Amino acid sequence: MKEPSISDLDRIDINILRALHADGRLSNAELAARVNVSPATCHRRTQRLFDEGFITGVRAEVAPTSVALGALVMVGVVLDRSTPESFAAFEGAVLKLKEVLDCNLVAGDFDYLLKIRVRDMADFNKLHGQKLIALPGVRQTRTFFVMKQVKDNARLPF
Repeated sequence: MKEPSISDLDRIDINILRALHADGRLSNAELAARVNVSPATCHRRTQRLFDEGFITGVRAEVAPTSVALGALVMVGVVLDRSTPESFAAFEGAVLKLKEVLDCNLVAGDFDYLLKIRVRDMADFNKLHGQKLIALPGVRQTRTFFVMKQVKDNARLPF
């Protein structure tokens, strides 16, 4: 399947994407009224947006503190080797860590940047000592405790 591209969409499709991106709980009838098409047309178009990979999922945004995950930690990871095999081993292992919300291969001072949610500093200390430094190929980590989230999970600007 080819990569989804906004150039493949018309104004109605883009308006559907924008409306659902702002509020994924809209009913099909509400969405249809918002984008000025019939409910049947809206349902068909929305299903196509899912099928073609423009929409990858819908989920609730849970307040981290409400589920005792109040500490946000960013961790830069440097691997001991920059080979496809070492990257694959690290990525495979990090996918199994439920505490890791995001893992990105980056250019710059680190090989990977991890976004992690834990209860508190003690919880992170345990995760770091038992799991993070034991990940395959890890040579060095740099940890940054987030003191304040100024902007989080902003809407895509399209």
